[in-house]
Order: sequence, then structure tokens, then C-alpha cells
Amino acid sequence: MHRVRGRPTGGTHVTAGDEIRGTAHGAAPVPLSVLDLVTVGAGRTASDALRTSVELAKLTEARGYHRYWVAEHHSMPGVASSSPAVILAHLAAYTGRIRLGSGGVMLPNHAPLVIAEQFGTLEAMAPGRIDLGLGRAPGTDGATAAALRRTDRLNEGADDFPQQLAELTRFLDDDFPDGHPYRRIHAVPGPVQASSPGGVQSPHRPPVWLLGSSGFSARLAGMLGLPFAFAHHFSAQNTVPALDLYRESFRPSEVLDAPYALIGVAALAADDEKEARRQVLAAALNMVRLRTGRPGLVPTPEEAEAYDFSPMEREFVESWNANVVHGTADEVRAGLDDLQKRTGADELMLTANAHGGDVRVRSYELIADAYGLPTPA
Repeated sequence: MHRVRGRPTGGTHVTAGDEIRGTAHGAAPVPLSVLDLVTVGAGRTASDALRTSVELAKLTEARGYHRYWVAEHHSMPGVASSSPAVILAHLAAYTGRIRLGSGGVMLPNHAPLVIAEQFGTLEAMAPGRIDLGLGRAPGTDGATAAALRRTDRLNEGADDFPQQLAELTRFLDDDFPDGHPYRRIHAVPGPVQASSPGGVQSPHRPPVWLLGSSGFSARLAGMLGLPFAFAHHFSAQNTVPALDLYRESFRPSEVLDAPYALIGVAALAADDEKEARRQVLAAALNMVRLRTGRPGLVPTPEEAEAYDFSPMEREFVESWNANVVHGTADEVRAGLDDLQKRTGADELMLTANAHGGDVRVRSYELIADAYGLPTPA
């Protein structure tokens, strides 16, 4: 797996490190990026949510955000991102610079060859802009995971993750050794096209990222010299230990010569502090329902304000929102700056969960303004 993640075409040579590391703009301490869960609010449709995703991708590209990822979830009415590759293809048609990727694809849910084909196709659509972030969780409940995988042996997928990752990497690089049963199988689009008569291959190959919310993927990413993305937005207590483990485990590779870690951060800015609190309360109620087996559409702030939270639910909401950076633009900037200093993250990937798409769009605008990110011409 320790190979240069790019191939020369016409004298050009691109390494994965060039496509992994971002550039901070304005006063931001590190590059800022976007994690989009394609949230669907009550009274809205999936079409509405996807139109917001297009608007967000265009806006954040214009404002200098580095990458835009979507995450695989299943059987959740309020999250319309069950098919990351399809959504990314749609976003590629509306953007031209921002990196697009999965945050992530849940590899145990899929055959590695299928993922290599999907992301090879995306790379052909948006050369040099595609990231392949991989997770080992199901992205759903156990019954849905069993339906996806056509098996009830759910632990098998997670336990086999390193082998699945190795297989996927072989398909992406088209380098199964002689004698391997897959030696004559090729992921297309992919490197095999360069070895065909008259073939020319792109110098780019989607960089592989490992995602995690605990130490397993942190250690594996470090051992393999891969970039790592940690889900701080729902596992904040594990962030610093996981990043420390990643850095301690890191072995330089032909992918990266030094660790590179981003963290996903729940962040929502509004024009005033009270409105920000209303919006995050609604998102927290959505999480209460999800965690208690009642997933649904993201409720309105009015519904959340009228909801009679039990003491246990109130405790959960307070704990959950303590890790959501929210408030005015200046308050969010201060919170993000502090988080980056505490964790040493190389990149902050912001996810704004709210009932309305307009609220999410406004949040990214306000954060961009607070940091003095580039403005559209």
C-alpha cells in the first residue's frame, strides 16, 4: 500500500501528498472544509436537501473552503446521503475547484471492486479533485447493515477491514501480483487503460483516507502512512487520544512523509446567539430521537422549543450541544480556533446540521466572513 498515488502522463507527476494537504485562507489557522449529511428537515423533501447541497458546494468553493465530503448513512429519514458516489457526481457538475469526497464510504457494506469502479469514474469526471474516505462502521442499525451486506455476521466486516482496504488499494492501483485470483480483473476507469494500446492514464488517483471515532482506524492509518479523519462531532471525548495514537503510530510512506489529520466539527453560526441556540436545539432533538430508535426528519426550532424533554433527554442535549461550536460568527471563530489549538488538527471539516437549508448556507457564509476567506469576484 505504500506507493506513490499518482502516475506520470506527459511528464507530469502527482503525488497523493500534493492532493491531501490543503491551504489555509484568510485568518483561518488551518484549511476549512465541509461535511454535508444532506439533512432533510420536516416539511422538506430529499430534492430540497440536494438542492441545498449544490448551493453549499458552489458557495464554499467560491469562499475558499478546501474540500466537500458527503457521508454514507442508511435508513435515516433525515439524512439523504445513502449514495455518496451519486451525490458527488452531481456536485462535480456544479463545481470546478473544490475537492469532493466521501466522509465516508463504509467499506464493509460494499465489494472493494465496486468502490474502486465508482471512485475511478468520479476521478474521470473531476480529475484531481476526488477523495476516497473509508470507514468500517455500518452507517446504520444492525438490521439495515445485515440487509446491505446480505449477512447477519456483522462483526466479520469490521474485523476484515484491513484486508478489504488492501484489496481496494490493489484495485485502485491495478497491481495484484502474478498468481493472485484477481490478477486479471481490472477496475475501470483505472490504470489498466494506460497499459492498453494507445492508452493514456490520468496522473491522479483518489487519495485514500481512513475515518474513525476510536483508536482502531487511527492506529491503522498511522501504520500505513495514510491521512486520517476523526469524527470529533460525535466522539469528542476520544479526539485527542485518537489523534495522539495516529501520530505515535505514523510511519512515513510514499503517500505522506508526515501525519495529516482533519477532524469533523459540528459548527453553526447565526446572525445572533439566540437563533443559533434555537437551531442547535432542533438538531439535538433529532439526535435524541435517533439515539432512542426513533429516527425521523430534522424538526423545526419551534417543535424543539415546544418539546417536553425528559430529565435524561435534557442531560443528553446539554452534553451533545457542549461539543457543537455555535453562536455568532465571532463566537464560532473563537471556538474553532480554540479547538484547533487543543487538538493540533491539520484541517477542520465543518458540519452544520439544521432544519432549514438557508440556515446551513448562512452559517458557512458567516464563518467565511469571520475568517476573511476569499469573496467571489
